[in-house]
Amino acid sequence: MRVLVVDDVSLCRFALAVVLKEEPAIDVVETAADIGAALDLLAGAVAGTVVLLNLSMQDGVAALNSIVRAVPATPVIALAVSDLEDEIIACAEAGVAGCLLRDDSYADLVALITSVARGETRCSPRVAAALLRRVATLSRESRVESVEIRLTAREREVMQLVNEGLSNKQIARRLSIELRTVKNHVHHILAKYQVHRRADAVALFRAMRQRGHVPPQPNADVFSSPLA
Repeated sequence: MRVLVVDDVSLCRFALAVVLKEEPAIDVVETAADIGAALDLLAGAVAGTVVLLNLSMQDGVAALNSIVRAVPATPVIALAVSDLEDEIIACAEAGVAGCLLRDDSYADLVALITSVARGETRCSPRVAAALLRRVATLSRESRVESVEIRLTAREREVMQLVNEGLSNKQIARRLSIELRTVKNHVHHILAKYQVHRRADAVALFRAMRQRGHVPPQPNADVFSSPLA
């Protein structure tokens, strides 16, 4: 197995190379400080090569995309990935074979390298959870293109305030209505949006607004999108 470590921090690059050279399953460990050097070393890459790229390096996501495009048959593992969902999704969209989160262990890294070298795509439960959440979000957003969601004028007011992050009590005070009335409105909105959490309703509301499907007139009774 050949491993290429790509990291613009010299000490981290050197330290990781030193410990990886002690692994019995790894025959060759090479290093690169930037994308240009990495691509030179990957020219004519053979089977068994695995790339480890520190995502926190300068332009890490761009470097990741460049390597995956240049050598699509070579598995790439993104290192030092944060718990931020957007960062995890960026790695998945780039086509990585695995992600190592910042608080994962060296043992996790070795297991990950072994798995991807066998042609497997592996991720931790936290990464899997983030990917499942994004799939769910995409599914909700796809409904924007195919359904019509009707809200009353008052429900639209409540939904706008939910989108602004106000609690039920704050919404009740803002609209001068009873707290239980706000709870009823929120319940009806969630049912109409076919979601179970306020955050999911907000995500769908924002997706509709970005697509121009939220009517601007205050007296309209429909949040609509054209049927697909």
